[in-house]
Amino acid sequence: MGSGVSRKVTGSFYGTGSDLNVRTVGFRPSYVRILNVDGDADAEWIEGMADDSMRKVVTSGAGTTDISLVTSDGITPLSDGFTLGSDSDLNVSGELVRYVAID
Repeated sequence: MGSGVSRKVTGSFYGTGSDLNVRTVGFRPSYVRILNVDGDADAEWIEGMADDSMRKVVTSGAGTTDISLVTSDGITPLSDGFTLGSDSDLNVSGELVRYVAID
């Protein structure tokens, strides 16, 4: 942004299990973090990463944590928001997902 002031938008949506466009951000984000509130998964996409990718963290019921770089069904920035792919840990039908997007 030309003024040097970052914009940040937070929000939430319910997963669908299919690719989901979040077009309420109002700008192309350089950083997106999502958290599946009903599950034990979160992910981040940072400018410079490939579209449809993300760094994902999943914690199992046994307390073990799996960290992975996802290269499909992830996060893709859009001119006015982002798309979350059909990742089965984050975009679960009916589960609440919260996000923060920063330009």
